[in-house]
Amino acid sequence: MPSITNKQRHWLKQQAHHLKPVVMLGQHGLTEAVLREIRIALDHHELIKIKVSAGDRDERDRLIAAILEDTKAELVQRVGNSASFYRPNPDKTEPLGLPAV
Repeated sequence: MPSITNKQRHWLKQQAHHLKPVVMLGQHGLTEAVLREIRIALDHHELIKIKVSAGDRDERDRLIAAILEDTKAELVQRVGNSASFYRPNPDKTEPLGLPAV
């Protein structure tokens, strides 16, 4: 999957700013069921926000890295306990509308 450009990342940050988290990670961590929900949300929305309320900063970094590896999504931004992810869905009839490169 080609990487998004800085212009596209900036646009995605603007779009993600007002999103509510669709998945919240907590004490049970990153289970297969949670990963499945994240994949479904990315397929449907393309751009999602996840709240990672587990452990310290290093633990949150590990969880975000695991999500990125499993979903093949791109990290748009991370602010505190929230992270925004983007993965285009080529089968979607109305894609998100990412600006051209």
